[in-house]
Amino acid sequence: MLEIKNLQASIQDEKQTIKPILRGVNLTMKPGEVHAIMGPNGSGKSTLANILAGREDYQINAGSITLNEEDILSLSPEERAARGLFLAFQYPTEIPGVNNMYFLRTALNSLRKKKALPPLDAADFLMLVKIKMKKVGLSEAFLQRAVNEGFSGGEKKRNEVLQMLMLEPNFIILDETDSGLDIDALQMVGRCVTSLRNSTRCILIVTHYQRLLDYIRPDVVHVMAHGKILKSGDETLARELESKGYSWVENESHHD
Repeated sequence: MLEIKNLQASIQDEKQTIKPILRGVNLTMKPGEVHAIMGPNGSGKSTLANILAGREDYQINAGSITLNEEDILSLSPEERAARGLFLAFQYPTEIPGVNNMYFLRTALNSLRKKKALPPLDAADFLMLVKIKMKKVGLSEAFLQRAVNEGFSGGEKKRNEVLQMLMLEPNFIILDETDSGLDIDALQMVGRCVTSLRNSTRCILIVTHYQRLLDYIRPDVVHVMAHGKILKSGDETLARELESKGYSWVENESHHD
């Protein structure tokens, strides 16, 4: 379903210097799989997530990204979303003046239109969103508030998960959604992600910590450092990283 081959990317910093970030990422995800990417700060994890979603700040220097056998590098973020790709941001953006209900209903009906489905009217949408809001622990008052404006960090993350539950995307990327969450919120994210697992949907989790993976149980765990995936394994690899850190993986890769 997803294939990344030799992806190399850079970004221009404030001094107009070109800074390489991804240095040859290779990753293959089959339908139904859940993968986690772990690694130290500055390893390229969030860069990879943003490039998958179509953020245009980065320059692609080599490689390819194929989703369902289609090269998506030339597609806009909107076109990627229409193909079922969803990114839960590490730092969700505030959208003053746009309330959550309008935002969610517009996004959902836009995707339904792409799938040749009729739009949901206000009553049907409200019934659906109320069910999903209970799952993420948000009150109905959030529907009338501007998107993420004045939200706490945890509320912003819950709102991202609500969007994910409403849109039911085919390919989900969680970019450090667990950062800043307490135990109850972590369990909520774990339950919601697990509820979306099926035989066709792919889920890619970017995280620093093993604790979220206790609730989600990924099929594959990857270790990323210096812009590359250095090692892959099952969920026991995440526990090993939690106890031993990342340096042993980096040292191991230098000796290969």
